[in-house]
Amino acid sequence: MAETGLTRASVIAVCEDLLRRGWIRELDVPRKDARTAGTAQKGRPARRFELKARAGVVLGLDIGAATTTAAVADLRGTVLARASGSFRAADIPAEERISVVDRACRQALNDAGESPGKVLAVGAGIAAPVDRAGNVLAAQHFWSLFDVGLRSALLDLHGWPVLLENDANLAALGERWRGSGPGVDDLVVLLAGERLGAGVLESGRLLHGRGGGAGEMGFLAMVEGVGSSDGIASLARQWQAADGGPSSGGTPGARRVFADAAAGDEAAVAILARLSDRMARVVAAIASLLNPEQVVIGGAVADSAAALLPGITAALPRFTATPPRVTVSPLGDAIVTVGAIRHALDFVEANALELELAR
Repeated sequence: MAETGLTRASVIAVCEDLLRRGWIRELDVPRKDARTAGTAQKGRPARRFELKARAGVVLGLDIGAATTTAAVADLRGTVLARASGSFRAADIPAEERISVVDRACRQALNDAGESPGKVLAVGAGIAAPVDRAGNVLAAQHFWSLFDVGLRSALLDLHGWPVLLENDANLAALGERWRGSGPGVDDLVVLLAGERLGAGVLESGRLLHGRGGGAGEMGFLAMVEGVGSSDGIASLARQWQAADGGPSSGGTPGARRVFADAAAGDEAAVAILARLSDRMARVVAAIASLLNPEQVVIGGAVADSAAALLPGITAALPRFTATPPRVTVSPLGDAIVTVGAIRHALDFVEANALELELAR
């Protein structure tokens, strides 16, 4: 009543409607303690309600070139179960890619003890630009691999509304919700593993551009000292291999570079210095274009990338007059599914009275 300005009768009427629809439950009113026993109660007795967190569930999907992950969450956003699947090749037929995604969804639902009929919405992130209407921008061959008709397929199979979105955009939603940027309206999240991609929030609103290409990093090929959109993991591996591999032998890789640098290996420390300088230039380019309050390095490399922050922060003033705060995401490789869950919950909240709950 205080929040809405509605009368008690109106609020109770709304609650009764939500009870009938299955969205909330009524709680018992706590009994008075001994100190107030026998005291005359003024006005009508209080009534207490709460959201039925498992009145329905949502799915959050992270669909990459090699693997897909499905997460089931209740209506409070608590993850109940996860399941993953692998694609045998990047260019498999659309039907096979959809089948792998569907199996991961059904496995996650089974592990959560929920039926497909309880799913109210699906947020799905793909490694390709997606416009505001949910259409994939298939201007490059790699992007076209994700244009498989997932929305119509899952709607036909299960009746699920699917909200298709770029993975970096969902990462931005997830980071603002449960990552290092709560409440930050001007936020950029860089997925920085094999290739760089950015999700951009401006005044709390996702930027898509005309065809969904906002946040694509192809322009970095023209930035001095950068030269490509290769990500941290890719470059660490390439540069260590070019140096002859790890000093103590073994296979080059990002984890090995960061571990060797932490142990004081000079070659690995030099690679981290190169990565810090390069990422400072990337962040500066973003800062000059968009002037965000915060830039977050996210994805599977986030845990290791904390070692780059001092170098990035120190170098930024050389490249931009508007350096943002730079952080790493605490969400790890779950960042896209967290954002996908948030996206699905936003849909449920906006359309609650049009959605029918499974009984």
